Amino acid sequence: MSLSRVTSISTSDLFMIWSSSAQDYRLAPFDVVMTALANQIATDGEIETQYSAPAATGFSVTIAPSVDGNNVWLLLTPVAGYAAGTVVLPALATLADGQEVIVSTTQAITTLTVSLNGATAANGAPTTMAANAYFRLKYDATLSSWYRIG
Repeated sequence: MSLSRVTSISTSDLFMIWSSSAQDYRLAPFDVVMTALANQIATDGEIETQYSAPAATGFSVTIAPSVDGNNVWLLLTPVAGYAAGTVVLPALATLADGQEVIVSTTQAITTLTVSLNGATAANGAPTTMAANAYFRLKYDATLSSWYRIG
């Protein structure tokens, strides 16, 4: 099949796509293609920041994205170094495959618990954090598990 090339695209144009579900070629309007692309790249590289300033040992902070599936950078600024603290990961029902969380702290946490909140595991999650340390976890929906990637 040979197709002519265009040098510009208008919103009334149609795109020819291979439909994997129908196993044939279909036409898709401009707005449908743009919406599909936007949904795939909406959170790519974007991360929302959440702040917490625990005031006592034994603290618990829940990571809560403003939109389900958003990536979150949790900035912990404890008043002092603490013997214990818990970071609760986003709830399983709200997670998206590939979702990431980054946790940074300005003070040491001697015993850190990373609570799964419904996930199966948090592979490589730290059990302690030094002052100015961080860790990064990425969620895999197939295995319902978090994996440390930084």
